[in-house]
Amino acid sequence: MKELISFIATRLVDEPEEVQTEQHEEDGTVTVELRVAKDDLGKVIGKQGRTARAMRTVLAAMAAKDEKRSRLEIVE
Repeated sequence: MKELISFIATRLVDEPEEVQTEQHEEDGTVTVELRVAKDDLGKVIGKQGRTARAMRTVLAAMAAKDEKRSRLEIVE
């Protein structure tokens, strides 16, 4: 899951070398943390959060396949 989010994020940002992802699982919930450069934060979130929402939707679909819940946290 984190590989897909990393792939998407690196294609959106100006500094792809700064993209970092971590994946944690607890109580059936998979949490993916996405870190990008401060200047690229807006590009990953998108207008009115549309890009972030789309990434969360893709992540939720992948998690549902494994009968789990998912969360995407975008941090600086």
